[in-house]
Amino acid sequence: MAEKVADPKRPPTVTVRGKDVRMRTIGIVILAVLAIWFIAANTASVSIHLWIPTVTLPLWVVLAVTLLVGAAIGWLVARRRAKG
Repeated sequence: MAEKVADPKRPPTVTVRGKDVRMRTIGIVILAVLAIWFIAANTASVSIHLWIPTVTLPLWVVLAVTLLVGAAIGWLVARRRAKG
């Protein structure tokens, strides 16, 4: 039988249930699970000082919004790099 030789131009993959999954995808899933766990574990209310008002929100809302804003910025930066 011929052996499979890794193509140096392809990203590294792992076979999971018969499908090749990129290592990057596995890393993103692990980080997402850890972020969701961290958000779920922090449910107390906190006061946040914006420039003028002070608001009191559950910490999980603040963390979720921060995660979404960070993901959006990362996506935009990656998209801009791919074009350039």
